Amino acid sequence: MSTSPVPSPYIEPWLRGTHTDVAAAGRAVLHALELAAEDIAKWTEGLTDSEVHAQPLGLPSVAFHLRHIARSVDRILTYAEGGQLTSEQLVALKAEQTGTDSLFELLGEVGRSFAYAATRIRQLAGADFEEFRGVGRKQLPTSVGGALIHVADHTQRHTGQVVTTAKVLKALCS
Repeated sequence: MSTSPVPSPYIEPWLRGTHTDVAAAGRAVLHALELAAEDIAKWTEGLTDSEVHAQPLGLPSVAFHLRHIARSVDRILTYAEGGQLTSEQLVALKAEQTGTDSLFELLGEVGRSFAYAATRIRQLAGADFEEFRGVGRKQLPTSVGGALIHVADHTQRHTGQVVTTAKVLKALCS
């Protein structure tokens, strides 16, 4: 049996033997982002720009979830790094509910966010995961590790919403 990475879309990222240069927790976050990117690409394929902005059955749009995924990863990593949100991040947060971006533009924003996140996660992977981090103005308590794990958890949660909404759209439009 080979121990080299198996590049296959049928094997989930965490089973491909990749990112072995990163500590296990950081590696798991990188794998979660890779899986999210693959699921998003698969399930948004064939959707029109109009469908991406639709709210079938009152569900939040695919566009909202894609903007939220990209921007929340940046915000959570800012907290993991010990920072506070910038005015630009706050403006972007308030704009997540609106926009007319094409699916291509939205997927580009997610891709850029994940690429930048990978660099930041690699830098944080060797940190003390128990080190305190404060979230928001109230400095709600978490840790470096808690914030990193939340990047994976939160991204997967919203990716699931993208998949569900895309399936509803495809069912309603077929």
